[in-house]
Amino acid sequence: LAMGGNYTQPRFILLGITDVPWAQAPLFGLFLLIYIVTLAGNIGLMVLVWVTPSLHTPMYFFLTHFSLADICYSTVISPKMLTDLLFGNKTISWAGCVTQFHLFALFVTAECHLLAAMAYDRHVAICQPLRYVLAVSPRACWQLVAWSYLVASLSALLYTGCTFGGSFCGPRRVDHFFCDASPVLRLACSDIRGSELAIFVLATANELGTSVVILLSYGHILRTVLGMRSAPSRARAFHTCASHLASVSVFYGTLFFMYLQPASRHSSRDKVASVFYTVVSPMLNPFIYSMRNKEVKAALGKCRKRMLNLC
Repeated sequence: LAMGGNYTQPRFILLGITDVPWAQAPLFGLFLLIYIVTLAGNIGLMVLVWVTPSLHTPMYFFLTHFSLADICYSTVISPKMLTDLLFGNKTISWAGCVTQFHLFALFVTAECHLLAAMAYDRHVAICQPLRYVLAVSPRACWQLVAWSYLVASLSALLYTGCTFGGSFCGPRRVDHFFCDASPVLRLACSDIRGSELAIFVLATANELGTSVVILLSYGHILRTVLGMRSAPSRARAFHTCASHLASVSVFYGTLFFMYLQPASRHSSRDKVASVFYTVVSPMLNPFIYSMRNKEVKAALGKCRKRMLNLC
């Protein structure tokens, strides 16, 4: 029965990560812990930046929005996955499936552009320090963030239209733990080649476009750093980029694997990659930026002292 336009059977069934009964409870415990750590870590990082004047810089401004996007797209995926593992009720309404995919596409695409904005910030700070105050002014920062969410919003509308715009036939069993484009499109009755091509082109434009900005920025950074005569200056410059490079590697590695390959090559390994960038990556980012960053460590130390003094 068609679902694209008439809602005669407005429900999907998410097959989940695994159908092995004994694995459900351990996976629920693991992913619940990861989700709690994700929320605590990202909210904690955002609060730390807000209450610490020394962190009121463009880099940490972008980082707070990056943490917000992490919280949002993790929350779009994890609670539904956790309830499915706990109760075994893996159905999701048509509207719920569309909403989940749309919000997921929005925040993931926003993260791509925020990572590019953060790379631009590092490029100006290291390669053009005398222009930094003007080039990365508060107004420029807000414009870059607004651009990230604008492009992400438009892209998400197109992704969602291409994914759910056709007709769907039974069985409506999505071989995934959330409503993602590839497993949903496999259920379509209509010709999906045009939709797959449009999604691939759009994903390529967003992912490759932002990755090119990042690569060019770090190419200039590398050239500038290698030209520095002082070894401590080189080490300090590399250190300021280490956290961002780690986040870029984790995020783009799985995204390229998932979305920049032909539909025919998608397999069960997609679930493993999806778990990594939808569940694990948002948890890792606060640790990457706090453990590798002296400024964040210093701010944490000051906050700890204030709390001890209050006690």
